[in-house]
Parts: sequence; structure tokens; C-alpha cells
Amino acid sequence: MHKKNIFYAQSGGVTAVINATACGVIETARQYSAQLGTVLAGKDGILGALQENLIDTAFEPDTLIAGLKYTPGGAFGSCRFKLKALQENREPYQRLLEVFDAHNIGYFFYNGGGDSQDTAHKVSIMAREMGYPLQCIGIPKTIDNDLPITDTCPGFGSVAKYVAISAREASLDIASMCTTSTKVFVLEVMGRHAGWIAAAGGLYSEAAETGPQIILFPEVPLKKSEFLQKVQQCVEHYGYCSIVTSEGIRNEQGEFLSKGNSIDAFGHAQLGGAAPVISQLIKQELDYKYHWAVSDYLQRSARHIASQVDVDQAYQLGCSAVTAALAGKSDIMLTIQRESQRPYQWSIGEVPLAEVANQEKMLPRDFISADGFFITEQCREYMLPLIQGEAYPLYSNGLPAYVTLNNNLVKKTLAAYRPSPQ
Repeated sequence: MHKKNIFYAQSGGVTAVINATACGVIETARQYSAQLGTVLAGKDGILGALQENLIDTAFEPDTLIAGLKYTPGGAFGSCRFKLKALQENREPYQRLLEVFDAHNIGYFFYNGGGDSQDTAHKVSIMAREMGYPLQCIGIPKTIDNDLPITDTCPGFGSVAKYVAISAREASLDIASMCTTSTKVFVLEVMGRHAGWIAAAGGLYSEAAETGPQIILFPEVPLKKSEFLQKVQQCVEHYGYCSIVTSEGIRNEQGEFLSKGNSIDAFGHAQLGGAAPVISQLIKQELDYKYHWAVSDYLQRSARHIASQVDVDQAYQLGCSAVTAALAGKSDIMLTIQRESQRPYQWSIGEVPLAEVANQEKMLPRDFISADGFFITEQCREYMLPLIQGEAYPLYSNGLPAYVTLNNNLVKKTLAAYRPSPQ
């Protein structure tokens, strides 16, 4: 029987551990070389398949592949690209299958969030309709932690660790200077609709005087008067106020406080800028000196302080994608299942792609304090196991020894892809 190749692609915003998943896929596929061909990675995600830009990982030595486990970013390039519904435009799906057929691809692993799982599901449907033998497996990844059914998403544990530490360190800084200088510090983190990342800012705060004292969630509309009163109380009681805000906070009318004019490839409004909006509000109403910061890409690329649990889960999902494919499974997304809390134990499960595509899991209300400005003990209990362990990369000359792959492209055999006008 002719061995089939695997097509693996990374999608959406990358994480500190998405390359650990790639490492798991490639290393496990090499262990099953008697049954599997090579792993062909998409250059810049699904675009690599559409444009027939396929990276042959067979040319990468084992040492470089192993180094992926410790390297942030997306080793093969990622993209924000959403395929339209099948009934709207079948052309790109047909192109994907043409490329897969030309390069003997029988397995499609898509490593991404909700939109990516939707794409994997659509490709699976199209392959069945066209009679093309293709096993599609979604591998979860998102720092937002908003995929349903899976207990957590690879990338989140490391971001949570980074945000928790950064919020505490900044709070210690402002606490030491507040008598004569800054009274308020605002740290903005990612999270469009779900406040998982913002909630992580409270993990380090055993007592309010240590900061941060306030967390702003997308799930809780911002009531200005109550918020300003809380800030004033903190400053009067502790001498300062440290705040963690999600980029997706909304006013009482449900509008984003920091919505820009641009739209990304998934049709989402470009956000960013909640921290200065909040800071200006505090300045205008309370006249406190402030500083603000946006963690932005730093939070999702901080491999130097990644969670060992997060790395382990990301890697194991890559390994399990290969074994699931060999077991004949398709049209599923792998999941992480929490087996026990103390001690924390987990396993790999699965769910039909149709049940997770384009779905979002919000922060539960019982994870948010009654006043809406902090996390509860239930939230802390859920999150703390996910940030355990320090998975430091190897260092050289005082700096992390991150790897860069050769990324040799296979020879193209098809005509250049020129999508028809929509």
C-alpha cells in the first residue's frame, strides 16, 4: 500500500507552544514511517496548500525538530484566512483537494482555534462529497482558551502564567513609587469576547494590597461610576490601584471601548487600546497620575516563562493527532480532558468538529466575583494547575537557543492558483 503524506498547518495567532505541537506531529510521524509518508507543512497556514507552497519536513534534522518544542512563534508561518461556506464558493476547497491529490496527502491536521476547526470541518465535508480519501483532524490552539468542550487550549496556560507574573511584578513596582509618583497602572491583555486571559491576572493576588486589585472582563459591561468608585477606594486604602483589562471590554450599551475601524480576515473588528481609554477616564474623573501598557504579542510569545503543563499538553496533542489518524479517525478535534483536580491529571479526548466549529466558551459567571471586578476561588482552582512547572528553553550566551528550520519547499506540479473574482 502506498504511504500517504500528512499535511499540517498552523492557523491564526501563534502561541508560545504551537511549535511543540508541530514537534509532536513530526516526531511521532517519523516513528511510524513504515505506515506514513512525510509531514508536509503549509507555508503560512492553509494558504500554503492553496498556493502549493508545501514545506517538506523530511529535510529537517531530528535536532531541529526537537528544538521546536522550545521555540515560540509559528515555525512554518501562520495566517488569518477564512474559507467561505461551501455553498458560497466551492473553488478553494476543490483546489485544496487537487493539491492534496498531487502530493499524495491523505491526512489533514489543522492546528488552530474555532475558525480553524470550522475550516477543517468544511474540508472534511468536501472530501466526502468528492470521494477523496482524506482524514481531517483538528488540533486545538488558542491563547483565548475559548474553544468549547476541551478543558483548556494549548497556549493559554503559558499566557496565563505570563500575565499573572507580569501583573504582580508591575503591581510591586507601582506600590513602591505610589507615595510620590504614579497612582494607577493599567495592563491590557488579549481577549475579544472571553475574559480568560484577563482573569489570569488575579492568580497571584492572595490579598488586595499586593495587586492587581481590579480586573475588567468582556463578560461584564463596564459601569463607569462603580468602576471609578472602586479605583478611588483602592488608591485611598492601598496608596495605588493596579488594573488588568481585557482588550474586549464593553460599555453598558454593549459597544467595545477600543474598537478601531479595521476588520481582520475573519471579519472581526480590530481591537487594542482599552488601556489608554481606561487610563484617560481615570485621569479625567479622578485626576490620578497613571501609566498603562499593552502586553500584545509579548504575552503569547513568551516561551522563556512557559508553563510545563502547557508544553506537555501541546506536544501530546501533536502525537495523538498522528495515532488518531492511524486509527482511522476523521472529522474530529482532539481535546484535553481534566481527569482529576488534586493531583491534576489529564488525558486526550475527541469531539466531532461540527460541535466546536465557530463556537466560543465564555468565562463562567461563577469565575467572576459578585461585584464583577475580580476572580473567584473557583476560577483560581481551575487555572492554577494549568500554569504549573517551568519549561525553560536551552540557553546559549545568556539567550534562549531558539531554532529556525530550513523550510525547503517541494516542487510544484500544478498551475498557479488564481481564485476567481467573488
